[in-house]
Amino acid sequence: MAFISAVDALAEFSAGRLSPVELMEAVLTVEDTDGALTQVYAEEAMEAARAAEQAWFNGSARALEGLPIAVKEDKGVTGKPTSAGSQVFADSIAGADAPPVAAMRAAGGIFHARTNVPDMGSAGITGSLRYPPTKNPYNPTFNSLGSSGGAAAALAKGLTTLANASDYCGSIRLPAAACGVVGFKPSRGRNAVGAYFNLDWYDHDGAMARSVADCALLQNAIAGQQPVDLFSRDDWTPVTANPADTASLRVAVSIDLGFAAVDSEVAAATLKLPSRLEAAGAEVNEVEIGWGDEVLQAYRDHAAMIMGAWMQPYLESSRDLLTPYAIACAESVYDVTPANFVRSMEVETEMWNELAPIMGAHDVLICPTTGVPSVPLDFDPAGPDIEIDGRSVAADYGWMLTYPFNMLSALPVLNIPSGTAGSGVPIGAQLVGRPFDDHSLFSVGALVEQLSPTIGTFAR
Repeated sequence: MAFISAVDALAEFSAGRLSPVELMEAVLTVEDTDGALTQVYAEEAMEAARAAEQAWFNGSARALEGLPIAVKEDKGVTGKPTSAGSQVFADSIAGADAPPVAAMRAAGGIFHARTNVPDMGSAGITGSLRYPPTKNPYNPTFNSLGSSGGAAAALAKGLTTLANASDYCGSIRLPAAACGVVGFKPSRGRNAVGAYFNLDWYDHDGAMARSVADCALLQNAIAGQQPVDLFSRDDWTPVTANPADTASLRVAVSIDLGFAAVDSEVAAATLKLPSRLEAAGAEVNEVEIGWGDEVLQAYRDHAAMIMGAWMQPYLESSRDLLTPYAIACAESVYDVTPANFVRSMEVETEMWNELAPIMGAHDVLICPTTGVPSVPLDFDPAGPDIEIDGRSVAADYGWMLTYPFNMLSALPVLNIPSGTAGSGVPIGAQLVGRPFDDHSLFSVGALVEQLSPTIGTFAR
């Protein structure tokens, strides 16, 4: 029962065949063997489940009424510890709900657990001095990736029905890929983000689930304007999991985005998705995207000026409490100038000038999420370069294909499972939509899911 979909659970609640109490009991019974969860609120969750049961009985149930939702430990939940995975914030208690938490609470979701994150959310893996690394549910010698690694692993193991997630350089899509689940980075403004990172266009709050339909359900619940975020909007069409029509679907495919190193297993798995779409009647075109190494440099410079500058004060006050990768992130601010930051915006403009004609001629772009299926459990993003397909790439971001779409923040992106590596670790692909067209992207995601036998079989 712990693996029942959110959509099916709501239908069962409505019909009286399943109780929120029974579902919560099932989820709380699952053993966390991978270090996905950092806190569990069993008694509170059961009390909330009993209240949800009554809401369904008396006809006052809301959109997420009674569904177990795990929340990242870097998102505020009123009155709960919110350490952001860091010893620096070990005693921090949230004074208010973060915007997505407030939206999920208003929709009737039940927060039964918090999920593991890296130190200050500053890496593409999950693990810190505060919490051990989160094991990949399919091969414990690998990491679940990050920063929403605990969320993805929790979904894969049945520790939750839905999961809150956020994304600055791929933090939803990377762990979703490695754990075989669906993750959504929305277009900018669809979901409210907490101050003051809501002013940084790279930062997004999104949704994570085991299916496209469940992801759509959660996304619709958290979408919309909130006063804390100046850029959040209400004028959105709700997303659905109705499959797109293949007869009119135009698909662009790029394995390397013009610059990325990609493992052969990842490339082969990614190409299966457009192949299935083409067999079903869609138009599929391999495209050349003229992006180069300047993309990663531009990302680094932007992140240094924002994330690095935010973290830098802790180098003096709390250096001994920081991981090597958090120290590296904080120290990156010393290597960047205002001119570098301006240049990063110029690069973003050049990137869109290159991609715009491609997106104008296609409904979706398919590319890998990662260059490798995952990295070792104790991987250090501040460590030496790694090798992918004979190329040496940086350990911090060199194996990711996600951050370009944080830079181009108007583009919505779904991670969809595409296959399994020889190691047993799932592989994911990105479906990139046109600017602000989240609705059409979900329809394509639903179609890919329908055509892909690997999707939905990862649950353990």
